[in-house]
Amino acid sequence: MNRETKRMMQKQGQAGADGTPVARARPSVDDVQRRKSQRVGIRQYFTEVREEMRQVAWPTRPELTNYTSIVLFVLVFMTTLIFLFGYGFSKFVNFLFATH
Repeated sequence: MNRETKRMMQKQGQAGADGTPVARARPSVDDVQRRKSQRVGIRQYFTEVREEMRQVAWPTRPELTNYTSIVLFVLVFMTTLIFLFGYGFSKFVNFLFATH
């Protein structure tokens, strides 16, 4: 473990002043029961999901069209590039090992 990692662990409370790792305390039974009591029902979960989804900045139709065309262009370009490199290397290797 280097000095930078030790400093980061000390800042996060995961290491002592001498750099040795600090043992984590196991959660008590009360903590486990409190977490279980904080769980929400399925209806509240979907209500909160819907509220969060309303806050998302969705792209407009022109932006979506633009992003989609860019992705498709890059996909076709990279597929073609990889195919050409593979084809070229295979021809080169066949040329090197061809028996005349």
